[in-house]
Amino acid sequence: MKKIIIVILCFITASCSTTKLLRDDEYRLAENKVVILNSKDYTAADLQPYIKQKPNSYYIGGWNPFLYVYNWSSGRGTKWDKFVEKLGVEPVVFDSTLVQSTVKGMQTHLEYMGYYDSKVDYTIIKDNKKAKVRYDVTLGKQYLIHDIDYIIKDSVLAGIVAKDSANFTLFKGDPLSQEALEFESDRLATLFRKNGYYGFTKNYFFYYADTNAVKNMANLVVNLENYTRNESAASAEPHKQFYINNVAILPQNGLSVRAKFLENLNTVKPGTLYNETNINNTYQRFTSIRLFSTVNIQLEQVDSALVDCRILLSPSKLQGVKFNLESSFNSSALFGITPSLSYYHKNIFGGGEMLTLGFRGNFQFKLNDPIHSNEFAISSSISFPQFLLLPERLFTTNVPRTDISLSYNYQSRPEYTRNIVSTSYGYNWSMKNKFFYQLYPIQMNIVRIFDMSPDFYENLKDPYLINAYQNHFDFGAGAIMFYTTDPSINPKHSYFYLRWQTDIAGNLLSLFNNTMETDKMGKHLIWGIPYSQYVRSEVSLVQTLRFGKSDKFGLAGRVVAGAGYAYGNSYALPFEKFFYAGGANSLRGWQSRSVGPGCAPIDSTFSIANQSGDMRMEANLEFRFPMFWKLQGALFADAGNIWNIKRESLPQTERDADGLFSFANLGKSIAVDWGLGLRLDFNLLLVRLDLGIKAYNPVTQQWHSPKMWFDKGGYAFHFGIGYPF
Repeated sequence: MKKIIIVILCFITASCSTTKLLRDDEYRLAENKVVILNSKDYTAADLQPYIKQKPNSYYIGGWNPFLYVYNWSSGRGTKWDKFVEKLGVEPVVFDSTLVQSTVKGMQTHLEYMGYYDSKVDYTIIKDNKKAKVRYDVTLGKQYLIHDIDYIIKDSVLAGIVAKDSANFTLFKGDPLSQEALEFESDRLATLFRKNGYYGFTKNYFFYYADTNAVKNMANLVVNLENYTRNESAASAEPHKQFYINNVAILPQNGLSVRAKFLENLNTVKPGTLYNETNINNTYQRFTSIRLFSTVNIQLEQVDSALVDCRILLSPSKLQGVKFNLESSFNSSALFGITPSLSYYHKNIFGGGEMLTLGFRGNFQFKLNDPIHSNEFAISSSISFPQFLLLPERLFTTNVPRTDISLSYNYQSRPEYTRNIVSTSYGYNWSMKNKFFYQLYPIQMNIVRIFDMSPDFYENLKDPYLINAYQNHFDFGAGAIMFYTTDPSINPKHSYFYLRWQTDIAGNLLSLFNNTMETDKMGKHLIWGIPYSQYVRSEVSLVQTLRFGKSDKFGLAGRVVAGAGYAYGNSYALPFEKFFYAGGANSLRGWQSRSVGPGCAPIDSTFSIANQSGDMRMEANLEFRFPMFWKLQGALFADAGNIWNIKRESLPQTERDADGLFSFANLGKSIAVDWGLGLRLDFNLLLVRLDLGIKAYNPVTQQWHSPKMWFDKGGYAFHFGIGYPF
């Protein structure tokens, strides 16, 4: 045993090197440090992008385990060497020639920022096969703007500038810098292109600064010429405003689209003054409807004052099928499989209308056990590229959509059979490709329960569930707001998103209570069943930080919170509006719907776990890292639960108290798990396998020791498509 320990220690010791494979004259670049010597206000991090050679990334306390893995290689090119070199990260070998170019780059940038004659010194420290570089920066002199004088000979251009004076970015007292001058040049050039000046560029602006008239200050002259900085005065021509001449919208490759629909998308109209904003808006509107793979807007000057516009449209794939699959398996031998299949057509009626037909299933079962749960759902929706009932002129930068949907859901469990018919009518639109909105003024569900086991209903101990497992009619409205810094399907860089959803039902119907029949409980009925009255809301925040070479490493975090409250005509939320936790995208140490509420044990009246609650709070953290080929790894931790909200109108049992939310018992009622994951990343498709292990169980109020991790009920496997968040 001692020999084995010695061998292991020797292996670990040998692997604890990040420079083993370097030649005698080579050093690993360990650190770059930038120090500003004469200013506390200037941020040294602003100069980091101009350093030509960067060290390897560090993750945990200045440690990169993949550097050590790479150095497990012997350097002889064996299969083992190739494997660990592929798995690990090669150390950055210090190149002294890049230090001088870094110094020049920093000085050039500082001058661009308005620090003239800045000084950058460097020191290289080599020790133990590692090199550290320190850059000592002495900021140069700055000149403040004493006076600004605009010289614009063209009266029309001068008038445009005068009207825009509230948006100027150059002011007296500001530091003089090339950055500020270039920014203002770009801004004014854009302003002129929005006012008819086709092809106008920032190069028509000339800046002159006199730094001798006033000590430490500059008198600035902004001169707008009729020739560019790359031309001579002999090339001068008067600036002219242009008008749109002919506009042609040309679908390519046999795409059949109604002409009127294309005309409504276009905001570039013949006879109007050229405006770059209209060009950009038109491009955004054509690309946003997902009907075209490429949109190419070509502008051509046809004479001294006219521009022709051609809009070339190449169709995207008009029809397609999407398939998704999630599955899970826990230590109690319970399997869960959730397949989904959908068909779409992006141009079903020739006007960009999108038809979607879908099927979804959910099957839970145990091998060699007759108990099982089946769920089938079929859905259909059609989306029109217009905001029905509202004028088009309200939407100039994007194309809103009107959505109508209809679905049927069949659930068969050992305890009951349930049918749900749902329909909705609503709108969705976006702003700046970052804000996305959905508004549903009509949402309706009809829920009927059949074949309920008498023993099941009689044995229900939770008063919330007793009221939830009844036929009901749900009529209300809902809204979703989504903000993201990266709207792509699978972002490759750091991004953030916020999603908020809310539903409210029953308030409109309550106005007609006096005309409705009531049941023995005093609940008002529609078509012989009570209508639901409640409010429900949920918010999710996700931050994913990408770092390392090519942003291949990631740290993703999510916080979710939601709550619902029934009132008026309802004692409890409809069961389909309850919150649940566990599963492939939640607490991964538990199977779906098998945790909570609070510290309450699994309800024995259900043959297959079906835990639910009035509210949910959850936090997730996941570290993602590359391994080899297209395989990625993950380490994750999840914490959270669901709870019920106390209702004075309902009797409370001892079990109910365990599931109620209270700040006093919050700590002991939070479930915690951790786990490992593997992902196959095919860019547009990511296949995921997660092993979640329970760390703290709120039912037993016990932290699990390593020997309990793989006991019955101690873990769960999950298979899914895409990241969990």
